[in-house]
Amino acid sequence: MIRSIEELTRHTGSPESARAEGRSLPALLNRRIAVEREFARLGHTYRHGKIYRRFEHYVTRPALKVILKTTGLYGRGLRNAQSPVLREISLEFPNLPVELDKFQILHLSDFHIEGVPGLVDALAPLLAPLRPDVCVLTGDFRFEDYGPCESVYPLMEALLASVRPRLGIFGILGNHDTAEMALRMERIGVRMLINEAVPLGNHASPLWLIGVDDPFDYQCHDLERAQASVPSGDFKVLLAHAPEIYDEAARSGIDLYLSGHTHGGQIRLPLVGAIRRNARCPSTFAYGHWRYNRLQGYTSPGIGCSSLPVRFGCPPEIVLITLRTAFPSRV
Repeated sequence: MIRSIEELTRHTGSPESARAEGRSLPALLNRRIAVEREFARLGHTYRHGKIYRRFEHYVTRPALKVILKTTGLYGRGLRNAQSPVLREISLEFPNLPVELDKFQILHLSDFHIEGVPGLVDALAPLLAPLRPDVCVLTGDFRFEDYGPCESVYPLMEALLASVRPRLGIFGILGNHDTAEMALRMERIGVRMLINEAVPLGNHASPLWLIGVDDPFDYQCHDLERAQASVPSGDFKVLLAHAPEIYDEAARSGIDLYLSGHTHGGQIRLPLVGAIRRNARCPSTFAYGHWRYNRLQGYTSPGIGCSSLPVRFGCPPEIVLITLRTAFPSRV
């Protein structure tokens, strides 16, 4: 566990990209490092206590695996988890500048990259032909939420070698990630947003990409700080690991909210839907495209798995979002 900014800097250094921008990424991670220390002291996270975590690890997960193997469904679930799909959607906004019409966002989430064998190879053919304007990663790079992270970086680097966005790759941290991972991800070409915002595209009519730290377990998000320098009238896209701050996002003038975390349930039953949502928000916001007042959002089911490498009724997904200006003729 990293215990201080100084230790984080000694372990990883400061990425050249951060130094070139005049920002201190370790300093931006100060709050998360403090929460990591608190989790280590408590022996659990804010959302999941010791009993829950032990029950999940030693009872729920093994029992589900036994049930699936006994019924012959484990192999099918694993094949489902190794079969990602590309979903393409078009979203219209009346306030989207015409210069941003047809702007494309490739949204990838919940990689848990070392948890599903062969996932990188399965994703490459879907990603290689795409030429989005920007690629965004909404967190959870590793499988477990504890232990070492070293196996994550080679796999993420191999995966991102297939991604070719015009304006770069941007990411945020999820609840399975650590502060250290932000610096390591920047070293492999991902601009991490820690309660920050960056303008993209036309200087006169930019798209503002706003990224907040994890609002689920770490609860280090600070949307007010993140968009402090963003003009109120500009088009704003928020990256938040979980969809839970939808109301705050709507009140602060966000136009598009991109998140993950829920995995769409990972196991969805006919008629019933997800058997587990794992987010404090209405089910409407936990999977796919949604609206809340003038705010639109997309909650990705992710491309990886948690607990077990199986999926049912909810395939791993990469989503290509095309933004459209809602001209009067289209309304």
